[in-house]
Amino acid sequence: MIKISPSILNVKTENIASKVKKLDAAGADYIHIDVMNGTYVDNISFNSDIVKEIKKITSKVLDVHLMIKPIKPHLEEYINAGSDIITFHPEVEENPMEIIKFIKKENVQTGIALHPKINILEYEELFTEVNQIIVMTVIPGFGGQQFIDTQVKKIEDLCRLRKKKDYKFKISADGGINDISGKKCIKSGADILAIGSFLLTKPETEFDKIINSFK
Repeated sequence: MIKISPSILNVKTENIASKVKKLDAAGADYIHIDVMNGTYVDNISFNSDIVKEIKKITSKVLDVHLMIKPIKPHLEEYINAGSDIITFHPEVEENPMEIIKFIKKENVQTGIALHPKINILEYEELFTEVNQIIVMTVIPGFGGQQFIDTQVKKIEDLCRLRKKKDYKFKISADGGINDISGKKCIKSGADILAIGSFLLTKPETEFDKIINSFK
């Protein structure tokens, strides 16, 4: 069954606790936390303190997406903050396998995020080691963007490759997900949808209805 990972990127800091509690009660499976510090992308968003605070108020999976570079100096703080999954962009590190092994050694799940410009085969050597691959269906950096339809084929190709080689990773689609694009991703083989604006701009009373509409 599809997992829903609401992205809180555009939620004001003072509203995060109440929103996360509402999303938790509405049946969200994960909470997707985008971390940006102006290095990998220009935008600046959450840090490990936010992860730590969210960990206190929900038992849902904290799906932490690091859009920063370098990764290695910051890993321990995000592990210690309570991240359940740490996903990063492999092109920012010379040795992404080293990053993956460090995260796994700390009993945290790990993933890689694929920028729309990156071919899936560029990092196939990592596929046996990761729990999750995020297919970026927008250009990373800020919320509210339009879904890039060409990335649906990337999801299909990943799904086909996973079946052919018996890889165990889950496929997540992240960016511009709504009722139409989300269904396309599910049909193409996505296991997880990171949903931001489409969900979070709606009244909180509708959260459960929207989340369940994908299941």
